[in-house]
This record gives sequence, C-alpha cells and structure tokens, in this order.
Amino acid sequence: MGAPSQRGESGKNALLRSLPSIEQLLRRPALESRLAAIPRARAVAALRLAVERVRGRLLRGEARPFEDADVDEALRSLLTPRLRAVLNATGVVLHTNLGRAPLAPEAVARVAAVARGYSNLEYDLEEGERGTRYAPVAGLLTELTGAEDALVVNNGAGAALLVLAALAAGKECVLSRGELVEIGGGFRVPEVMRQSGARLVEVGTTNRTRRSDYEGALTPETGLLVKVHRSNFEMVGFTEEVAVAELAALGRARGVPVFQDLGSGLLVPLKGDGLTAEPSVRHAVTAGVDVVAFSGDKLLGGPQAGIIVGRHALLSRIKAHPLTRALRVDKMTVAALEATLELYRDGRPEAVPTWRLLAQPSEVLRARAERLRGLLAAQGVTVRVAEVSGQVGGGAMPLARLPSFACILTVQEPEGFLESLRGAEVPVIGRIADGEVLLDVRCLAEDELGRVAEAVGGTAGQERGP
Repeated sequence: MGAPSQRGESGKNALLRSLPSIEQLLRRPALESRLAAIPRARAVAALRLAVERVRGRLLRGEARPFEDADVDEALRSLLTPRLRAVLNATGVVLHTNLGRAPLAPEAVARVAAVARGYSNLEYDLEEGERGTRYAPVAGLLTELTGAEDALVVNNGAGAALLVLAALAAGKECVLSRGELVEIGGGFRVPEVMRQSGARLVEVGTTNRTRRSDYEGALTPETGLLVKVHRSNFEMVGFTEEVAVAELAALGRARGVPVFQDLGSGLLVPLKGDGLTAEPSVRHAVTAGVDVVAFSGDKLLGGPQAGIIVGRHALLSRIKAHPLTRALRVDKMTVAALEATLELYRDGRPEAVPTWRLLAQPSEVLRARAERLRGLLAAQGVTVRVAEVSGQVGGGAMPLARLPSFACILTVQEPEGFLESLRGAEVPVIGRIADGEVLLDVRCLAEDELGRVAEAVGGTAGQERGP
C-alpha cells in the first residue's frame, strides 16, 4: 500500500530537483527576448518569484513542472502595484479596508500639484521665513467649527493620544463606563489613555451615567473630563448619559477642561435615506467643549487625519507637546484637507464624494443598477436587480441602513466568483448574501459600470467553461 505514495513522493522530489536556476533561465533562448526589454534587477526578481511559486505548487502536490508561462505571470505580478485602485461594489461607503473616503477631484488635483515639486509647506511666502504646516487648514477649520484654534495630526487615534498626553499626563481623566469604546484594529480607549500617561477614572454604569457621577469623581488630581462619542455602536433601552453642554458647564464651574473624542467628524448636516442623527463638530464647540478631536477621512470625506479644535490656550499646550512632531501630517494630507475644507466653506458639500454617496436618492440607485444589468446582459450574464441595504462604514452611524439596489448573481461557488473578480485588471470587490453574489451600485460611478460588467462577464465565462 505504501508503493504509490513512495512513487508520488519520488516524482515530486524529481520535479523539485529539476527546477532551473536563475542563471539557467537568464540564458534560456525562449525567455531572452522578453527579459532583454526590462531592467536586469526586475528580470531576476521575476525569475525568482516564478521559481518560488512553482516550488510551492509542487510542495502542495501539484505535479505541473516549471513552464515559461510562469515567468510571464511573475512579470505581470511585479508590474502590478501592490496598492491599486479597486471598484467598490460592497455598498459600504466608508469601507476601512478599501481606503475609506474617496477624495474630491479638487483634492486630488491639489495633492498632485504639491507632490510633483516643492511647496511652501513650512515657509511663509509673505514674511519670507519659516512658517507652520497647519496654516493652510487652521483658518478653515476654525471658520467651519467656530473653534478658536486648530491642529491636524496623522489620524483620529493619534489626535486622542496627543490631547490626553498634553493635557492630562500624570493626572486623572473622568470617563463614563458606557463610553469605554473599542475602535478598529482592537484598540481600546483605556489602552490609549494608559499610553498617554493619564489615569482613567470610570464613572456611572455601562448603560446609565449622570452628572452627579462626574461630580463625585472630581478631585485636585483631575486633568480632564472626557466624553467619547459612541460612533461605532449604539445603546438602546434603559439608558442615560450627560449631554455635552451639561458636562461642559460642569467643567467650567469646577475649572476642569472638557475633551470630546467625536470620531466621525460631521461638519454640515447630512440628510439621506436611511441615515441616522449624528452630532456635528460645531455643535460640540457651541456647547462649550474645550477640545474636540475627530477624523478627516470619515464623514468629513477628506484624507486620513486626526483633527483637533478648541480653545487657543489648550491648543497651544497641545502643539508644544513632543508627540505633535511624531504625529505630524505630510504635505499631501495638508493639500487634500485644505481642498476638501474649501468645498465646505464655499457651500458645496455635495462636491465631497462621501457626502454625495450617502445622500443619493433611491430612484437614482435603482436606475444605475438597471444600467449595470443591461451591460451585464450584453456580456451574456443573467442577473436580477433587487433592493438591498448598505452601510455608512468607518465606524459611523452604526444603526444606519442605507436602502440601495444591487445586481444579484446566482453562481455555483460565490467565494470563488468573488476571488476571480478580485483578480480582474481593475479588481471588483463585491459581497455575498444568502449564498448569492451582490454588486451594490451605491459606490460605483457611472463610468465604472462598464469595467464592472467586463470583469463579471469574464468571470462568468470562466465559470461556464468552453
């Protein structure tokens, strides 16, 4: 009974021993012409990749030997950027895995303009001396939020860490137990506080916290009263919390600054089918919160950034902290954020893709889904259009269910079908529901529908076979 297995193992070992060396492949006449047109370093890297892929295939028990086509496939892999554009057919607008908010054309153009050459990132053109990289956005942020001052760092968690480290290191931070949230990647507010050097003081219960709970926890060691917006989950039922205005009043009365981690960063009211209420940054500032932190790439619809606004005296302390340097943003982020904020200032929030994608009416989405269905029919693919529910994503509006429309495909192996779509020239990212493939059109632009149809048509043709 062991003989067939031994023969199989012997055959595998023979194939492994027969794998060509890199030098042999470089001298192989059949490969010489296609390798001569590319830099030697890339050619060598492609050959190594091809050999390693074949070795892995053989070790998994596949008995196909090395072929010249393996080199062609490796060359295509090396020429394809690892970070690349994809088509989002998931129905999730702020999809963290897909880069969250797409930028407005104005922001993209601004990034390109400053990326291709030098810029006045930290140079004051009027004074002819060193300036600050936050100058292009600070004025816009104070105008849009009503705050006295503003600062931008590299992401929302960094903003919270910096505020806590600058204002409450070695002191106590009072926070409701119902707001001890966990954000993406498993990071938790208590852990961020510990890294900042602040000491967490929990008050209230998971579902009910009152003003008296905060008052009872205040001591000479209190550095901040902290409120964290539960942007990625909701509590319903027998609940109670202290409004930001009431907490701000308590802070003023007792001489303790109030910090709110607002998370999603809504600048203007957002209305659309299925959306839920969300507090704006201006509301927090108007309510008297001393320092507010929020993200740039969520509901604001700009680049990844952590934005801090608030009272000038407190922002000055935050800017002077050493972590500000470690968390600072680059010129592309400043450029993209400035262009995005200008759209809000000019009363054009609909020009921000996130705002526009979330506000789309159902009839527009239905018509787009029907257009995609027609394009798929031209590819020989039979689908049906159905109403589905999408999500805001990015840890924002967790209870929102966005009514949308999708083209639905019934296929033999949905997981394999999606894998093939991910391998398209421009990868298409869909999702599976009830064993069927869904292509939600909410996040697809009109000029992207043709590419989706081509990718689906090619994949469907492979599934049907010859």
